[in-house]
Amino acid sequence: MDTRTLEPKAKAAITLCSETRRDGTILIRQAAEIGPYPRCMTERFLHWADLNPDRLWMAERGADGEWQRVTYGQGAAAIEAIGSALLARGLSVERPLLILSGNSLSHAMMALGAQHVGIPSAALSPAYALLGEDRGKLGQVIDQLTPGMVFADHAARFLPAIDATLQTDVPLVCLSSGGGSPREVIPFDTLLNTLPSAAAEAAHAAVGPDTVAKFLFTSGTTGSPKAVIQTQRMLCANQAMVLEAYDFLKDEPPVLVDWAPWNHTASGNKVFNMAIYNGGSYYIDNGRPTPADIGKTIRTLREVAPTWYFNVPIGYQFLLDVMETDDALADIFFSRLKMLMYAGAGMSQPVWDRLASLAARKVAGGLPIVSGLGATETGPFALYYSDKKDRPGNIGFPAVGVTLKLVPQDDKLEARIKSPSVTPGYWRNAKLTTEAYDEEGYYKLGDALRYATPGDPAEGFVFDGRLAENFKLATGTWVAVGALRAGLVNALGGLISDAVIAGEERDDLRALLVPNWARLREIAGPVAPDPLAAPSVRAAFEQALTAHARAATGSATRIVAALILERPLSFEKGEVTDKGSVNQRAVLRERADLVAALWASGPSVIAADWKGKR
Repeated sequence: MDTRTLEPKAKAAITLCSETRRDGTILIRQAAEIGPYPRCMTERFLHWADLNPDRLWMAERGADGEWQRVTYGQGAAAIEAIGSALLARGLSVERPLLILSGNSLSHAMMALGAQHVGIPSAALSPAYALLGEDRGKLGQVIDQLTPGMVFADHAARFLPAIDATLQTDVPLVCLSSGGGSPREVIPFDTLLNTLPSAAAEAAHAAVGPDTVAKFLFTSGTTGSPKAVIQTQRMLCANQAMVLEAYDFLKDEPPVLVDWAPWNHTASGNKVFNMAIYNGGSYYIDNGRPTPADIGKTIRTLREVAPTWYFNVPIGYQFLLDVMETDDALADIFFSRLKMLMYAGAGMSQPVWDRLASLAARKVAGGLPIVSGLGATETGPFALYYSDKKDRPGNIGFPAVGVTLKLVPQDDKLEARIKSPSVTPGYWRNAKLTTEAYDEEGYYKLGDALRYATPGDPAEGFVFDGRLAENFKLATGTWVAVGALRAGLVNALGGLISDAVIAGEERDDLRALLVPNWARLREIAGPVAPDPLAAPSVRAAFEQALTAHARAATGSATRIVAALILERPLSFEKGEVTDKGSVNQRAVLRERADLVAALWASGPSVIAADWKGKR
């Protein structure tokens, strides 16, 4: 197939206003003001249902592998019916809906049905209920929320956790397999067949910008779940910001193919609502960026061509491994694509170059490969860019309606945010809420940023590490962990997908490496049963580590030795989130034995010959 030409579109110039205070604090915002937005997200849904009821809203694969589709008209009817049923059951902000389910049509309709009548929902990672016997996190969540109902799509796998943690007077809604529970079990179809009520209509009319739409849980570096309040203002204002940032959304409804979990803000807020706000179609990808499940994603991308696409860097790596030699798949994928987005981890230059090269082969002039910065507490959309760059790492500048505050902290600039899409706080936790904001009401992200081009905010910013992850060497020298991790991943040229830096209060830095098994098997060759035992693999690591160490400017940027993590990172232990982000502190805590082994210089430790440069 011939390369597609993407016609450039004139974009209004973005004017940034910057102010530097006497104490060195910097305030940056766009001169433009955020435009009007609806009072609630289902108001936007009903708009599209009235305008074009037969337009596809969402699709998922059924048990037979075929697509099950719901239009905007069908979705609106389901939302009104479910909202009426939940309201009649006495659910409220004090007794919200708890959702234990992966991404699904029923999950989406339950969450929106609750929102429609002012009832919040809280979607939890299924892993809270499915992994192991210690359900401490699930119990903490339930204590915070006091749910009035629980939804579990296929309940059999969740019943042990539900019955162990929820009072028996909390009813269960499910599609199948709710038998055996001591509580009332309500078939999902019963809710779907509820007649819309006058009470539900009145409740919907009363929903406003300050109404709590949902709760999203985040643990940050503490490991203890915190319920972040998500108001209708947050959701709707954030989508108004997205629409101004991504102009192509104004030209045609987006087509989205997405696997990322809805219990996270990136997909559960931004991508989920991007379809609704712009009348687009959302295809639920039942794959994941893992060796076992990437095939499901590839199957979907053979059938559905997205207009905007998100993945984590390791997901793009898996896709590239196939698309670089499968022109038919690449042709479909790029046939109407306008933008590629990555987040969740830093993208290495080798993966970026491969992705940019493939995009340029399929679309004349290539495509923007973008990232940004945000948090569960910011909606999440806060910093972004939409033009083409030549390397990864840039997270852009403030979206319209966002003010970025940069506060000097030692030699860093701490980022703080104020906008209509910032949370009012943490549910039933006044102490955490107070601590989250500064004296001017700015939310403290906990991230450090630096200018991509010194002093020029228009060129965007670069992530400069999580302040909570940074530490000092024994010499008192600060280590910027985020930047060092990104640099190490980049320097190892595809050998690893991430790294964890160790060395607090020690004389030097060492690392635990998350391997890219596909690349290691390629280096080891087809006859090697264990890639880590292959001399060629060890030599590749030694060479790359040595080059990185010799290029270092000092002890705070030099990794002198490393160990490869043979055991996968664990969600259950907090080492990794289910969207793929690595928790540096949790890995160091849970793998203290390997951290100690880094300084024992055993046979598994790979040392860099950095002194050879002197």
